[in-house]
Amino acid sequence: MTNLLLMLGFFLASFFIGYILISRIPSLLHTPLMSMTNAVSGVTILGAILLFTMPCTGLEKLFGSIAIIAATFNVVGGFAITGRMLGLFKGRSGKSS
Repeated sequence: MTNLLLMLGFFLASFFIGYILISRIPSLLHTPLMSMTNAVSGVTILGAILLFTMPCTGLEKLFGSIAIIAATFNVVGGFAITGRMLGLFKGRSGKSS
């Protein structure tokens, strides 16, 4: 139980620190930052999958499942946004200005 409280404390601290740091980043840098969080979310997915290779309690499986779902949303959304941003840099062939 103390491990769970310790992990919850780290989660809350990192959430608030991350929120403060990200809110101060200029909007021009949000897309490169989103691309970087794709890599971090990929590591989160791998870590949560590794969690399921060991015997776990129901609560640990629930948290692992939530981690996989949240990280998957982040990866898919990040790739969608990055794809749209890269589409802006492609030439507009066939259209006159």
